[in-house]
Amino acid sequence: MSDVRGNYLLLVDDDPDLLRLLAIRLEAAGHRIETAANGQEALARASIERPQLVITDMQMPGMDGAALFDALRVQHPLLPVIILTAHGSIPDAVAATQRGVFGYLTKPYDPKALLELVARALRLGPANEPAGVAGWRSDIVTQNNQMEDLLARAQLVAGGDASVLLLGESGTGKEVLAKAIHRASPRRDAPFIAVNCGAIPENLLESELFGYVKGAFTGASRDQRGLIPEADGGTLFLDEIGDMPTPLQVKLLRVLEEREVRPVGSTKSAPVNIRVISATHRDLAEEMASGQFRSDLYYRLNVVSLQIPNLSQRRDDIPLLANHFLQRLATRYQKEINGFAPDAMELLTRASWPGNARQLLNVVEQAVALTTTAMIAPGLVQQAIRETEEVVSFDEARRRFESDYLVRILKLTGGNVAQAAKLAQRNRTDFYKLLQRHALDPALFK
Repeated sequence: MSDVRGNYLLLVDDDPDLLRLLAIRLEAAGHRIETAANGQEALARASIERPQLVITDMQMPGMDGAALFDALRVQHPLLPVIILTAHGSIPDAVAATQRGVFGYLTKPYDPKALLELVARALRLGPANEPAGVAGWRSDIVTQNNQMEDLLARAQLVAGGDASVLLLGESGTGKEVLAKAIHRASPRRDAPFIAVNCGAIPENLLESELFGYVKGAFTGASRDQRGLIPEADGGTLFLDEIGDMPTPLQVKLLRVLEEREVRPVGSTKSAPVNIRVISATHRDLAEEMASGQFRSDLYYRLNVVSLQIPNLSQRRDDIPLLANHFLQRLATRYQKEINGFAPDAMELLTRASWPGNARQLLNVVEQAVALTTTAMIAPGLVQQAIRETEEVVSFDEARRRFESDYLVRILKLTGGNVAQAAKLAQRNRTDFYKLLQRHALDPALFK
C-alpha cells in the first residue's frame, strides 16, 4: 500500500461508531483521515482542504450520500466518491454509480474490499503525494481549491498527447502551467520550447517557427533550424496564439495534420513529433466569428482547455505567493527580511490585481528593493501597487466588466439563467452565449 500512503480521505457517516471504526482501519493503512457527521459538514471540510477521496454513507438525515456527491461534483469535478450503503438502498447506489460515483460497498463492508477499492480510486484519481508536489508542479504555489482542481485536470491530461489550450488573463501563469504539464508528461526528458507569437515580428515569425535554408531570403547566409524542429520529441508551447497571423495559421495547421515541417525556402519536409500546448488571453470565439482565427486550427489546438483563475479569484493564495516571492527575492537582493507587516499583507490581500501574479511579483520585488527594515512596511506596498497598476485595453476592460457583471447577477439569482437573463434584459440564447464566452457554469451558483 506504499504507493497510496499519506492521502487525505474524508469520511462521512451519521453513525459515530461506524465512523470511528472506519477511520481506525484507514489510518492503519497510512491515510490521513478527517470525519464529518453529515453532508453539510463534509462540504464545509472539503471547501477548506480538498480531499483525495470521499467515502460517505448513502442514507443520512438531511443531505444523503447521493446529494452530497452532486454537491461535491460542482465544487470538485474530479474528486472520487465511494458510497457505503445498506442492502435496501443498493438500487440507489447503483444509480449513483451510473451518474459518476466511483464505486459502492454494502454494509457490513469487507475490510479487504474496502482497501482495494480505496487503492483503485486513489490510483485512478489525481494524487497529491509529496513526490508529485516536489516534481512536476513544484513551481506552482497554491492552497486554493479551484487551483487544485485545475492541477488535477492538468495532471490527468499530461499523461496523453492531446493538444491543450490554456485560457486566462495576462499574468496568471499560463507558461508556468504549460511547463508543469510538460514535466508531468512522458515527454519530460525531451525539449520544452516556448514561443510568444505576439512578441516576434510577423515577418520573422514563420522563419523562427519553421526554420529556413541558406538563400531563402536576403540575409539567410546559412541554414537555420526552426523552433518547431527544435521541439521534436517534446512540447511546443505557443503563447498568445491569438496573435498569430492568419496566413501562418494555415501553415501551422498543416504541420499539425501532416506531422511534417518544411523550412522556408526548402522543397523538402522533415517529420516532426511534437505535443502542442497553446495559450491566449483573447476570446478566440470572437476571433473566429470575425475571421481573425481559423476554426479548423482552433479545434485542432483546443482538444482540452484549461481555464486559469485570475488572482482575485484565489485571494487565499495571495499571502502564500507573496511570502514565496519574498523569500526568493530577499536571497537575490541579499537582504534579511522577516516578512510583511500585518497592514502591508492586508493591502496585498485586498488589492484588485489586474496584472495577476505577475503584478504581485513586481510589487514584492519593488518593496524588497526599497526596504531598509526587516519587515516590509505598508507604505512601500501601497506605493508599489499604485506604480504597477496596469492600464488595460478597452477590449480587456470590457471583458472584465462583463465577467464581473455576470458573476454578480448569477449570485443574485442563485444560478437561475432565466431570471438572470431577464434582469440583464437579454434573451436566454444571447445570455447563454455570454456565459460560454466567459466560461461560467450557472450550476456553480446554485
